[in-house]
Amino acid sequence: MAQLLCAQQDWRIGEITEYHGRTDGWGNLRCILNALFYLRPPIRYLGPGPIDFDAVVLVSPIWLMRLASPMCSFVATHRKRLPEVAVVSVMGGLGSPDAPDEVGRWIGRQVTLSTTVTARDAKDGGCAERMQAFGAALAPTPAAQEIARPVQFT
Repeated sequence: MAQLLCAQQDWRIGEITEYHGRTDGWGNLRCILNALFYLRPPIRYLGPGPIDFDAVVLVSPIWLMRLASPMCSFVATHRKRLPEVAVVSVMGGLGSPDAPDEVGRWIGRQVTLSTTVTARDAKDGGCAERMQAFGAALAPTPAAQEIARPVQFT
C-alpha cells in the first residue's frame, strides 16, 4: 500500500523492520505476544525524518485487531516529531476499527485521515482507485511544499 501511494502521489517512502524476524514459529509467537500485551519490539527505520514533512502516512498491518506492534514502536519513538498523521490499516478478516484511535493515543491528538484496506485488495490492486482518492485528500496545493510520505511496516 505504501508503495502504491508513493507511486500514485510521487511521495518518498520510509520502511520499518523488526530487529528479530518473524519467519519461524517463535516469530509468530512473538507477534501474538506483542499484540496481546501491547509490547513494542525493537525496530529499525530507514527513511527520511518525519519532521521533514507537513504530514506522514502510516501504513500498517493489523495484528489481532490491533495496530502491528512494530508500528506502535515507531509511533512511540517518533511521536514528538510526527506532524499531521494519516493511517492506512491493512487487515485480514476482522480488521481494526480502532487503529486510528490507537495512533491518536500514542501521539496525543486525532489522526487527520484514515482508511482500511483488506489484504486481498492490497494484493490484487482492487483498492488502487480508493488509494488515489486517499492520497489526493492529503496532496498539497501546487504552491505548498511536499506534504506526506508513507511509512511502511514490513
